[in-house]
Amino acid sequence: MSSLDKIVIEPQTPATACVIWLHGLGDSGAGFAPVVPELGLPSDHSIRFVFPHAPEQAVTINGGFVMRSWYDIKSMDLHDRADLQGVKASEQAVKQLINEQIVQGISADKIVLAGFSQGGVMSLFTGLRFEQRLAGIMALSCYLPGGEALPEQLAEANRSTPILQHHGEQDDVVPLFAGKMAYDALISANYQTTWSTYPMAHSVLPNQLTDIGQWLQQQLN
Repeated sequence: MSSLDKIVIEPQTPATACVIWLHGLGDSGAGFAPVVPELGLPSDHSIRFVFPHAPEQAVTINGGFVMRSWYDIKSMDLHDRADLQGVKASEQAVKQLINEQIVQGISADKIVLAGFSQGGVMSLFTGLRFEQRLAGIMALSCYLPGGEALPEQLAEANRSTPILQHHGEQDDVVPLFAGKMAYDALISANYQTTWSTYPMAHSVLPNQLTDIGQWLQQQLN
């Protein structure tokens, strides 16, 4: 499998940690790359940011229109929304991104896997199943591929990995209850999950980015 195209933002000092941030449906890595200066990180931070571009494919709920997508969305039913075969194919591509960072000298426990919407679905699914402990998993405005069911073949290595979940209270794309359903499933399985909501639709807010920056510093210090 060839590596995904991506935008890489290097810190001013040699990188000792990495955030891999996955975009949402129809977007690209360029959609979130501009948030880095908004995170409020210290100027001498050593975090590399990687913003990959999802492959282009037809999306059923959008009339088969071809766009960047981590997997096909078959329906609005949360229990049948995500094409699991596509999710697993993208999981392999994301794992390759993680392993590329490990080869470059950044250990898995200094890597945060982050994502928004469809990208958040992928960060949860991939992070929970990844065989090495990660520094953290960030899941913004998203859901679990199985609705209230956690993925199969969960990795013991990430049982205690900090998970950050954010959701908009007026989200009309991924309903608030979908994110809460994922949170409840994680808490029931004793995952270390932090849940916060914000007065927004399917988006991110400046004060939310500040909160994310603080959380990233806690996990990557």
